[in-house]
Amino acid sequence: MMAARPPTLTAALAPVLVGTAVAARHHDFAPATALVTLFAALALQVGANLANDVSDFRRGADAERIGPPRVTQLGLLTEREVLRGMWVVFGAAVLAGCYLVFVGGWPIIAIGLASIAAALAYTGGPWPFGYRGLGELFVFAFFGVVAVTGTYYLQAGEVTGEALAASIPVGLTVTAILVVNNVRDIETDRAAGKRTLAVYLGRRLARWQFVITVAAAYAAAAALWLIGDFSGWTLLSWLSIPLAAGPVAAVLNRVEGPPLNAALRSTARLHLVFGVLLALGLIR
Repeated sequence: MMAARPPTLTAALAPVLVGTAVAARHHDFAPATALVTLFAALALQVGANLANDVSDFRRGADAERIGPPRVTQLGLLTEREVLRGMWVVFGAAVLAGCYLVFVGGWPIIAIGLASIAAALAYTGGPWPFGYRGLGELFVFAFFGVVAVTGTYYLQAGEVTGEALAASIPVGLTVTAILVVNNVRDIETDRAAGKRTLAVYLGRRLARWQFVITVAAAYAAAAALWLIGDFSGWTLLSWLSIPLAAGPVAAVLNRVEGPPLNAALRSTARLHLVFGVLLALGLIR
């Protein structure tokens, strides 16, 4: 359970809820498909977490870790045990994917393979993009755009501009989770040679990156109504703004591990609540 990192699993849940809400808006809601999609998304997220646990350990990025504990670094599980768990979880995702391929055809094969490859390449392989300042881009793409539009496609049979637009605020809030993580780990990542975007920007600019990312998510939700085809009910997502105050204050003012660990959990919770409220607003 520690290696799976349950607090991060909101990253997989929120986009499926939003994609399903857009499908329901057009009377294309398919409950069985939505549930299998959610299972596959959660399995992919857990697999990515396990892969990240081993890859960061191998590269020495967790040697002076101030974030939540990693099981490989602590010796609670061996590399082989974590990797075995990773492939079991990815296998479960593939089994769920067989049903989804039956529903959605070959595009789902491409999405599934790309998702597994991205999970493995985030901090592993010969060119880990998470070590080269590209983590935010890939998180936005896979946990925002791909997850929301893929969920919608599986139920509606097409990808529309509405689904793509709805994916943007979700992608921004999930990216904010990674930004908190990278702001917290600037010093240890720099020492380990992990060049995240926060390392490139420095702490001051990375802090404002977080604020701008969160603010942009709310602006994007409003834009769905103001310049999009959705109703003003999308502003339901703004009810989550009070939940953003705590992590924003912590990221702007704190450097210690515990407050930023709390901000990470709070941002994950914000992402979920924001996604649920946005989904409710999109249905109307």
